[in-house]
Amino acid sequence: EVQLQASGGGLVQPGGSLRLSCEASGFAVEKYAVGWFRQAPGKDDEKVACINEEDDNAAYARSVKGRFTISRDKTKNTLYLQMNSMRPEDTGLYYCQTRLLGCNSPSHEYDYWGPGTQVTVSS
Repeated sequence: EVQLQASGGGLVQPGGSLRLSCEASGFAVEKYAVGWFRQAPGKDDEKVACINEEDDNAAYARSVKGRFTISRDKTKNTLYLQMNSMRPEDTGLYYCQTRLLGCNSPSHEYDYWGPGTQVTVSS
């Protein structure tokens, strides 16, 4: 059974940092495309970052490029998102996802995700 559990969210001041974690089970994070997505009120789901299987290159949303970094730990089977220089517009529900057909596949039949973790950036 594919399971993903995100954690690490919370309230942070603008300019601050958070590190999100996603513990995965049922699959190896290095064998499939994995990524972070977020949903804010009134907005569609946004792909924040995604990295394909055994690939060192990650794709980032333009709004977070240079501020966020996605990584994965094969030993712990865990996905991470380091978020720096955070802005109020980064507020949203963040969840991790595995896309078994790849980051850029037009098919989402084999996308899996779990409960997200809330991130709020506010003064």
